[in-house]
Amino acid sequence: MKKNKIIYWITTSIIVAFDALMPALTFNMPLAKEGISHLGYPDYFRIELTIFKVIGGIILILPMIKPRYKEWAYAGFGISLIAACVANWTVDGFSGNAIFPLVILGILIVSYVYYHKTKYILIREKNN
Repeated sequence: MKKNKIIYWITTSIIVAFDALMPALTFNMPLAKEGISHLGYPDYFRIELTIFKVIGGIILILPMIKPRYKEWAYAGFGISLIAACVANWTVDGFSGNAIFPLVILGILIVSYVYYHKTKYILIREKNN
């Protein structure tokens, strides 16, 4: 059980750092603005995406949030990472910019699997 919790918290922390904290700190920098416009998105999309990523990160990292909301946050991050891969691949071809979101998606999947493993163990312990 301890191993499952450690894996869950490490992977979830990585997701929150890369996909919520970093965008929150850098969304207004020239490189971020240029990256969004380079992919063909309007500038307001950068702000919307950052707001939703920060909300999703808060939902994932706080343990008292209901599982239903965590499921939506996982789905939202998954969709945004797949969309990032497709957008980068379409505009720049298959490169590191297209692969990196898939690496983060892999970490997100591990976090999701271990979230359910830890949740199942807690439910099982309550029933015993």
